[in-house]
Amino acid sequence: MDLLLKNGKVINYDSEKDTDILIKNGKISGVSSNIKADDNLKEIDCKGNYILPGLIDMHVHFRDPGFEYKEDIFSGSDAAAAGGITTCFPMANTKPVNDNESVTSYMIEKAREYGKIDIFPVGSITKKMNGEELAEMGEMKKAGALAFSDDGLPVLSSEVMRRALEYASGIGAFIISHSEDISLAGSGVINEGKVSTITGLKGIPAEAEEIMISRDILLSKLTGAHIHIAHVSTKGSVDLIRRAKDQGLNVTCEAAPHHFTFTEEELLNYDTNYKMNPPLRTKEDVICIKEALKDGTIDIIATDHAPHHPDEKFVEFDNAPNGVIGLQTLIPLTLKLVNEGIIDIKQFVKLTSYMPSVISGLDDRGEIKEDKIADITVIDPEKTYLYDKNINKSKAENSPLLGSGLQGMALYTIKNGRIVYES
Repeated sequence: MDLLLKNGKVINYDSEKDTDILIKNGKISGVSSNIKADDNLKEIDCKGNYILPGLIDMHVHFRDPGFEYKEDIFSGSDAAAAGGITTCFPMANTKPVNDNESVTSYMIEKAREYGKIDIFPVGSITKKMNGEELAEMGEMKKAGALAFSDDGLPVLSSEVMRRALEYASGIGAFIISHSEDISLAGSGVINEGKVSTITGLKGIPAEAEEIMISRDILLSKLTGAHIHIAHVSTKGSVDLIRRAKDQGLNVTCEAAPHHFTFTEEELLNYDTNYKMNPPLRTKEDVICIKEALKDGTIDIIATDHAPHHPDEKFVEFDNAPNGVIGLQTLIPLTLKLVNEGIIDIKQFVKLTSYMPSVISGLDDRGEIKEDKIADITVIDPEKTYLYDKNINKSKAENSPLLGSGLQGMALYTIKNGRIVYES
């Protein structure tokens, strides 16, 4: 059935207005005031709520194929839809690695079969993510991949990264860089600094991230190719990217909610749910990330949703895997920036929907506009609730926010004109 969204505040990256939205045949058919309902329409009263373009998360881990006990495409889709997210980019560190068109196609078809969200798998840069030989990017691009990354591992060889950038550029794709000098990071598990000294946990210096970002910026300059820097976490990284943009280089980047919400201080209690890579940084770094979100240096917010089985996190800190789930906390943590006056609600949309669509070339979404596909999220910004196991749709529970009170929730998630989640 077609839909009519009434009385909501429609937010785009460049506008906000009180209006109605008519959805027909999976597309936005009209955006204007006082659209009249008829018997063929399901009407939803959105008074007091925000109506946003469906959120686009360019960095998730769905663990499927191979690690379905952590998460699979069905449960990942459920969690995304419950978080107001209509499009996801799952990373390649599956088993087998997504380094060929058959795995790419499997992931897309499984998501299409389930029908709750679109996924555009991120193919691996190198075969088996071994950093040595380029994967078949062209075949994966034909199958539906839009970007390539060995996320979770850096591409250590500058020569291989150069060729990857050139190849991806030639087929209309881009590279997402996991920027980490692992020889410098070593066996570190948290940020190197005051907290690592207090806890006795081995630290990872900020320079481990910044050195590789410097290299990748220079390779983008050399090749002219688009490189996207994943999960930026330090002030130095922001400064490097800001200078690259000032020079007109083809560089974009993202920040994850945990990197603008938490600091290394959380690790004083050794809670493995705060263990991630890159690690939580200092208060100064968090302030800088927020400023970069405000001034546009950071282009998008992406969750880096990284599910793990509870038993894997319930171990000694050094042995626990990195990562935190984040699909259902994207809205409340980003709305907190709005409530703090760091960004406004239009910037919320720009960071979580519009710019992801621009960067990835998905020009059929990212805005509420006639003839765009009807990917829409209705948010109650004032809704307070307990984020608990009943609300959590992921198979995993590795979030330090589980059991906490949050504000801001997706009431409806609409994919291709069809309601796929209703709170």
